[in-house]
Amino acid sequence: MEGSSSTTPRRQSRGRLAVRAACIAGLCLLLAGCQSLLNETYSSPVGPSDNPQTVGRLEKNDPRARLGAREHPRIVASYGGEYSDPQVERLLARIVGALTLASENPKQTYRITILNSPSVNAFALPGGYLYVTRGLLALANDSSEVAAVIAHEMAHVTANHGLQRQRAEEAEAIAGRVANEILSDEIDGRQVTARSKLRLAAFSRQQELQADVIGVRMLGEAGFDPYAAARFLQSMEAYSRFRAGDADASDQSLDFLSTHPDAPKRLELANRHARAFGPPGTGTRDRDMYLKGINGLLYGDSPNEGYVRGLTFLHPNLGIRFSVPEGFQIDNTAQAVLATGPGDVAIRFDGVTDRRRTALTNYITSGWVSGLIPSTVRSAKINGLDAATARASADKWDFDVTVIRVKNRIYRLLTAAPKGSRSLETTARLVRDSFRKLSLAEVAALKPLRIRTETVKAGDTVTSLAGKMRGTNRRLELFRLLNALPRGSSLSVGQDVKIVTDR
Repeated sequence: MEGSSSTTPRRQSRGRLAVRAACIAGLCLLLAGCQSLLNETYSSPVGPSDNPQTVGRLEKNDPRARLGAREHPRIVASYGGEYSDPQVERLLARIVGALTLASENPKQTYRITILNSPSVNAFALPGGYLYVTRGLLALANDSSEVAAVIAHEMAHVTANHGLQRQRAEEAEAIAGRVANEILSDEIDGRQVTARSKLRLAAFSRQQELQADVIGVRMLGEAGFDPYAAARFLQSMEAYSRFRAGDADASDQSLDFLSTHPDAPKRLELANRHARAFGPPGTGTRDRDMYLKGINGLLYGDSPNEGYVRGLTFLHPNLGIRFSVPEGFQIDNTAQAVLATGPGDVAIRFDGVTDRRRTALTNYITSGWVSGLIPSTVRSAKINGLDAATARASADKWDFDVTVIRVKNRIYRLLTAAPKGSRSLETTARLVRDSFRKLSLAEVAALKPLRIRTETVKAGDTVTSLAGKMRGTNRRLELFRLLNALPRGSSLSVGQDVKIVTDR
């Protein structure tokens, strides 16, 4: 409990996240059931690798392998498919091979998949299925850091945490149903369910700490820098703060029901077990080989998802673009493009297929908008494209609804603001007026962002190298983050660093 009456950075960060959640929740109130997604017109086949390793064949009767094989396609599909890069795959295979020999079960077969997602994540399924996102690979700075993550996930496999978790979830689900069905007092039923959730969360945190300990031991015994685990935990914490938009904020209380223990506890544990192998500097980092291996790695959004460039969203496949006002933050999600800004204003953009060429005024009134005000429906033209606009109201929110037709697609721009906000009309007008088709030249000029390595030359500074970054906001902060450079640190001539560029 904090006794100070001042607003701390932690509370500021939590407040900003709460505001963003409230804004997006307001937009959800508007949608009355249409589930079509922006990516409806560009699906790619997703499934297990064409050349899987032998987890299933070696362990046909093992429930762990069957569980992993069953869930693998779902995992791949939910993370944008597999990311194929032979250079990176060879790098990861070498790391997994070294760790396997040092693991508690050297006979276990592992299959590692790179997920085509910019998020920073890694996890494991029973039977030896390991996953890392390309976003995590972009954040890491050497092989030992990636090895630390993989060792942690391999520890989950060797400790059978997947099956333990599944059995615990099944038991808690049964306990929850019994509590709700048998206990006549609704409050008592909720208390039993809440206690079950707390036990399950504590069980998960215990598993994570166990995996941390096993992972650090594997790192050290495989010859990697054992301090890499703590080092990369710090990088992930910094990345989380960067994504939240507050470089100084942190709130560990939000981790109470998360699957991972709070970062300080994990850092202390990782460093303590690393010291068993010697002082810092022990083991191999393999930085040069790693940076060479990820040179050219796709960064951020993939071409199929469209690109965020500053305040503008551009989609080369769909041939469209629009912008949001200054002060807004855009998030390109699988379901929609979301933007939140000052004054609790939020924007949602997605699209649906309409081969029947429904009149746009009829489409707006077809039932997918909750709280629609029919008298406000109007036909319009936006940059030469057929469009329609309307207003809606639900709960504590007012909405501007704009739909625009491009060929057989209807694109939907939804702006939400608190009731009575003067920002609704000005924000909605700016966004809708910015929507237009891309020219063939603009489509051809759009290139995905990639990680590229630069060798520091005489006269180079953190600021000058950050200035070479393209297609990103807060370039100086991101450059420091990607290269794990604390404030005030300097660069050495001949040192390799990562930048983000479209070249």
